[in-house]
Amino acid sequence: MDPRPVADISEAPPRRSPWLTILIVYAGGVVAAVSLGKFSSVGPDVAAQLGLSLSELGWVISAVVGVGAVVGLPAGYLVRRFGTERSLVAGLATIALAGAASMAANDFAWLLIARGVEGVGYVLVTISCPALILRLAHERDRGTALSVWATFVPVGLGVATLAGGAAGSALGWRGWVGLIAGLTLLMAVVSWVRLPRAAGGQAAGPVPRARELAWPGVLAGAFCLTALVTIPVVVLLPTLLIEQYGRSAAAAGALTSVISLLGVAGGLAVGVLLRRGVRVGVLALSGLLVVPAAWILYSGGSSSEALTGAGVISMENGFLGALVFAALPLVLERLDHADVGNGVIAQAGSLGSLLGPPMFGLVAGELGYPALIPVIAVGSLAAVGALLLIGRRAARPLPAAD
Repeated sequence: MDPRPVADISEAPPRRSPWLTILIVYAGGVVAAVSLGKFSSVGPDVAAQLGLSLSELGWVISAVVGVGAVVGLPAGYLVRRFGTERSLVAGLATIALAGAASMAANDFAWLLIARGVEGVGYVLVTISCPALILRLAHERDRGTALSVWATFVPVGLGVATLAGGAAGSALGWRGWVGLIAGLTLLMAVVSWVRLPRAAGGQAAGPVPRARELAWPGVLAGAFCLTALVTIPVVVLLPTLLIEQYGRSAAAAGALTSVISLLGVAGGLAVGVLLRRGVRVGVLALSGLLVVPAAWILYSGGSSSEALTGAGVISMENGFLGALVFAALPLVLERLDHADVGNGVIAQAGSLGSLLGPPMFGLVAGELGYPALIPVIAVGSLAAVGALLLIGRRAARPLPAAD
């Protein structure tokens, strides 16, 4: 297969990938994901102090994802215009400044606006980071590096969940938010100092046309469907454990944290398997496990069976998400289209993440949890079908960057 070198890097790629630099880019994504989930563990305190309803608190938590669902693709073109490295630094700085501003919030409107601004920064980070990783990594390492990148959300949310409770109790919710803002600003400085300027320059090739984004669009559709039917399983798991199995809120939260981190294992497994030469289409078939797992989860069995089903679905969420990121360079017409391609992926994933929980809540509330089984089955089968098409496309030689 033609390696399709990046158009704006004239010399041959290094013999070894700069893993330390890639790790810094990954850390930037993790810090952004910590900011994404920072209100989950301190939500009750925020609601009590600012007089927020449960619905308003939900908007505060999900506003960041909502921005991505609207501006993902335009942000991809913006990243292409100003460069990946500068966009990453600007995104981290925006998150930090908006986070600091939210410390002074005294009402819902102020906090929601601050979270909306954070959402703009978050989108810039989530588009520029994988594009940077793709350009920095040697060809044989790209699949591994991008599959590791795909674990940034569960890792960041896990850190936010585990650290937020203790830090929120010790510092208050404003102190916790300020701590995350400071950490994000520090990460922006580190990124600015450490990242090579050549990786952040404006893309030299032509702007991708709609036709050239067709296959990334198919990949984005698979990602949207995956997020739509897997993320709500984890989001609504505490409610299921409390209502159906009588678990305490603390126990349900702890179990859900462990279940969510299984997605990291799924993402890392993709990198290992791709490095061993397993094809994208073969890996996509693992998504079929979501269907029996959904039946085990929602068929009304024991709590251990429900946790087993949720664990499989969480792992598949990480596995399929990592497969999407790893497959993107295989379906791009040119590697320097990665910024816009990642914009399409980011918007689709955010849309699925935003719509999934309320859809699941509506179905479960009206028809009961077992009614979610066919919903998950249809979405999973459609996602696997799209990934199988991607696998066939990835097996064909594609044009090189001129």
